[in-house]
Amino acid sequence: MLFNSYIFWVFFAFVFALYRLLPHRAQNLMLLVASYIFYGYWDWRFLPIMLFSTVIDYYAAIAIGRQTAKRNRKLILATSICVQLGMLAVFKYYAFFSTEVISVLARFGVPVSLPTLNLLLPVGISFYTFQTMSYTIDVYRGQFKPSKSFVEFALFVSFFPHLVAGPLVRATKLLPQISNPRVRRPDDFREGLYLVMTGLFKKVVVGDNLAVIANAIFQTPVSQLSGIECLVGVYAFAFQIYGDFSGYSSIAQGVAKWLNIDLSINFRMPYLATSPSDFWNRWHISLSTWFRDYVYVPIARRGGGRVTKGRLYSTQIIVMLLSGLWHGAAWTFVLWGLYHGLLLAGYRFYTETKQRILRKRKGAESAITATATADLAEGSSLAGRLVSMFVMFHLVCLGWLLFRADSLTQAWSMLSLMLTDFRVTTFAVSCLAMIGFYAAPLMIYELWLDRSDDLLELMRVQWLTRGLAYTYCALMLWFFPPPVSNVFIYFQF
Repeated sequence: MLFNSYIFWVFFAFVFALYRLLPHRAQNLMLLVASYIFYGYWDWRFLPIMLFSTVIDYYAAIAIGRQTAKRNRKLILATSICVQLGMLAVFKYYAFFSTEVISVLARFGVPVSLPTLNLLLPVGISFYTFQTMSYTIDVYRGQFKPSKSFVEFALFVSFFPHLVAGPLVRATKLLPQISNPRVRRPDDFREGLYLVMTGLFKKVVVGDNLAVIANAIFQTPVSQLSGIECLVGVYAFAFQIYGDFSGYSSIAQGVAKWLNIDLSINFRMPYLATSPSDFWNRWHISLSTWFRDYVYVPIARRGGGRVTKGRLYSTQIIVMLLSGLWHGAAWTFVLWGLYHGLLLAGYRFYTETKQRILRKRKGAESAITATATADLAEGSSLAGRLVSMFVMFHLVCLGWLLFRADSLTQAWSMLSLMLTDFRVTTFAVSCLAMIGFYAAPLMIYELWLDRSDDLLELMRVQWLTRGLAYTYCALMLWFFPPPVSNVFIYFQF
């Protein structure tokens, strides 16, 4: 039941109509049933898995809240986390790691036969398991009290707008909105409409149309491509995955707004980032902050001693490796995570070294020189930011090559071509023009949003300007539908 399908909007129309007629507790029960229908529509066999995950952490949090001994609390938390990660290990990683173990041992002349599990990956399992884990960890830390209502907790886990592809919403944000009666706010409809319209534009017009180019290039044998065509394929995928994923998040936020519920912001113009850390503060924000709060900080501060720079660098790399593995059981995802970990650690080292050098120079500078330097920096800040954005975008695209490639061999072959073969073909030019046609208006709009530093700036302008923007989105959706409607990329994670 995709957000860009008619069946979803028929489903939501019924849900919305019932929602407006029911009191608070009945609303929660109806939304829970609707969420399970939404999830079961994909494949009803996945429902017991999500229910099992929900039951485990519902009772684990209650048990943690009742215990006073730290050792017992920690044991319950560890059991809960092991169950959730064990589910991920079985459904998502077993086949990958068992194959790799057999391959490695075979190289050393040790034949091994491991059981084969042909299991379908439950859609959204990485999202709802991480969401329930954050809940039990917050209860363990004393940051949140365990929910006493199973219906409310189950709705927190399964709330259909963000269930299968995020954003990951913390219990501290979502559960109080579920527990307390919702209030109909005057701006909810307008904000919801804005988020749904822009989300559909990003998903259908940008994401799905550019998926045609990306798929065509990545499915063509590398021997039949030029280096520029490979680069264009990476560009197409960069905007495909952004349009697809941020579009889903925007629609999820908009649909939730119409139900008077606020979800977390998941994207903030990521391709305008000027550094690796800036990019991860803008891309998939809910997952980035999840890894920061529940993995990075505990590892960096383990032992309670002095946090060394070496530990910070290594922790960044470890966290991004885990993030890559979270995205999929393949070496391409692992190396994608390692690549971004090295980028983050390298940039941190560069900025700290630069600051140290500047502090030393500043002590030796005269007041006149310091003033002149500041004026020069102010005059060149725009140009410098544009250069940083250009460089960072291409560093991200290099990572997307690993992310999208079917194998490390394909990624290496395409990268080699991009560095050695500069033939400009008619196909590359036409594809680049299509990327500009579909993605350039979105980037121009985001430059305007970034300048105002307000994601809802379009709602502040006069109604005529806003109406023209919505009309443009609607006309693009009507006149430029994609040849094939693609499933949201992050459903596979």
